[in-house]
Amino acid sequence: MQKCSILPGKFDVKQFRENDYFILIPGFQITLESQSETLVISVMEETRDIGGITTRLVEEREHKNGELYEISRNFYAIDPESGDVFYFGEEVDFYTQGQITGHSGAWLAYENGNQPGLIMPGTPLVGMKYYQEIAPDVAMDRAKVVSVSETFDTAVGEFKNCLLTQESSKINPVAIEYKTYCPGIGLVQDQSLLLTGFGYEQP
Repeated sequence: MQKCSILPGKFDVKQFRENDYFILIPGFQITLESQSETLVISVMEETRDIGGITTRLVEEREHKNGELYEISRNFYAIDPESGDVFYFGEEVDFYTQGQITGHSGAWLAYENGNQPGLIMPGTPLVGMKYYQEIAPDVAMDRAKVVSVSETFDTAVGEFKNCLLTQESSKINPVAIEYKTYCPGIGLVQDQSLLLTGFGYEQP
């Protein structure tokens, strides 16, 4: 498993750049949908210092059967040398009938033994394995690169040279998920959720 080797001071918010499969440019937004769920992922202007490293906020809003189910605020940073995208944790609110009912899965790097995870390699290679979340007893998600040459059809077009990952958790090893990421967009498929829109929000 690849480990995080980043150091405070290595990142500068002005150096945020694109990873081919993970966009961190403020205003960028993707929408994925299934028959019963909608997930909107938005890259925000907001940044936060975590352990001396400037991270970018990415907000995820998930609706199930038309009702707000979850809002998570996720914190990422890109290594300007390698293009690796590291994950520094998330704040989570779960909702029932419009009311916050829990915060399961929340964690931040450098608290309670937690460490940043590698959410997306700058140069993914088939067979590569890495921990995406390193928060013992909370989240220990890991991924394996299955393919970097997928062609994927979506409601908004066909994309080539896409990245397919197999994801699991050290906490729950039997739960296996597959996700597809396409160049210039990022996540286009998460289990039954499929890309239906992407672009930049209007100011």
